[in-house]
Amino acid sequence: MTDYVKFLRDTSPYINTHRGKTFVLALGGEAVAHANFTNIVHDIALLHSLGIKLILVHGARQQVEERLKNCAIPAQFNQNIRITDSATMACVKDAVGSTRINIEAQLSTGAANSPMHGARIQVVGGNMITAKPLGVREGIDFHHTGEVRRVDKKGIQKQLDDGAIVLLSPIGYSPTGEAFNLNYEDIATQAAVSLNAEKLIIFSAQEGVSDSTGDLLKMISLKEVPRRLDDLSSNVTLQHALMACYQACENGVSRGHIISYVDNGALLGELFSREGRGTLVLQNGHEVIRQATIDDVGGLLDIIAPLEEQGVLVKRSRELLETEISRFSVMLHAEGMLIGCAALYPFSAGNAAELACVATHTDFLNQGIARRLLEHIEGQAAQQGIKHLFVLTIQAGHWFKEHGFVDATLDDLPEERQSLYNLQRNSQIYRKNL
Repeated sequence: MTDYVKFLRDTSPYINTHRGKTFVLALGGEAVAHANFTNIVHDIALLHSLGIKLILVHGARQQVEERLKNCAIPAQFNQNIRITDSATMACVKDAVGSTRINIEAQLSTGAANSPMHGARIQVVGGNMITAKPLGVREGIDFHHTGEVRRVDKKGIQKQLDDGAIVLLSPIGYSPTGEAFNLNYEDIATQAAVSLNAEKLIIFSAQEGVSDSTGDLLKMISLKEVPRRLDDLSSNVTLQHALMACYQACENGVSRGHIISYVDNGALLGELFSREGRGTLVLQNGHEVIRQATIDDVGGLLDIIAPLEEQGVLVKRSRELLETEISRFSVMLHAEGMLIGCAALYPFSAGNAAELACVATHTDFLNQGIARRLLEHIEGQAAQQGIKHLFVLTIQAGHWFKEHGFVDATLDDLPEERQSLYNLQRNSQIYRKNL
């Protein structure tokens, strides 16, 4: 099987999952100005072609700074919020308009020799954000700096349903006809919440949030975010990105993502691969262990089939799995994929049971999944009054010994299991007292 075929098969579940969902993508002005932005546009076009509804929110801070410098107007900030007087607002309008036109132009590309050929994307914007002035705070007049008052949910949804990409710029309008300079991350967050989006995706100069050793954190649960925000006090831009994801997820958005605008293909890698390419923020950032259902049979077969082919596990048919499905516990990745399983078979005597079919998906080996499943099964067995847990294996004996099992013999097994023992397979027998 070629890598190309494997890639298509691996991505197809994500394509099916994402189709028809609403994603909000937020890019700062520096991302739009970066050389990789053309590749990002191509990836956005691909998402659109796969039936994903897209709201694209852009910033323009870098472009505003350039115009202020050219006009010899000093940039004014208070607590990292721009003070937008009349002269600054003129530069903001110029920068935002130019940036927006650049984005629309790239999304309109359709040359025969480009990845956008045949895309025919309609980009729609307008006065979809109602704003209000930030006003005077602690004695500082922010003039034309504002904040989001309302998102035109119905207007945006209609454009999405008609197949357009909605492009929102960091300027909002008041009912009195004034224009205000807004924070693009705030627009993105509130748009995601209002439209009940599946994802808020924020592009950053970094690939995501890293821990104290510099390793990328692939996943952060909501309860972890406040601590991570404190750790990012020296990186305000990344701190704001994480805060936006946090606020979105706190208000009903399923997932927030922080990815790099420098890394070519980061958007597709984050959305269509198991390992991802950035940091994922979600309600529960950890795997879930639950009892298997009939709908899990296909996922179970995917996990155990490689081990059955190697002879590590006894082959089970789909029919047998369906019959015994209530014996299985499964672990789900935070993204919903089955990544591990284990089964508990109590003996009729009532005080003993067999642990069976402990398996981990090949893409998630050496991550402690089997250990956590074992702990879950042991807790389940203890609740049922089981005192002795047996396991039969031909290759994992050392692993079970490391987790408290000791050598046992065929005679130690309950009689009902002795009669089913496969002498040709010659499995090693281990026991653990609970």
